Amino acid sequence: MELVLNVLLVLSSLILIVLILLHRGKGGGLSSMFGGAVSSSLSGSSVVEKNLNRLTVLTAAVWSVCIVALGILLKAG
Repeated sequence: MELVLNVLLVLSSLILIVLILLHRGKGGGLSSMFGGAVSSSLSGSSVVEKNLNRLTVLTAAVWSVCIVALGILLKAG
């Protein structure tokens, strides 16, 4: 179980780094390569940017659960 959580933690960490780097900053970012520059006038941000936000939050949640579960396993054992 501990090995699975460690592997999941490393994978989610790497994915989280990539996703954060894809976010658009003040001057535009890597997300504009994938259609992030085309934005809707009603919502203020594009569909790509919203999906990128959701994916980043989901990956961060998986990362957090892995950290907490590993902490519990290491403290108990």
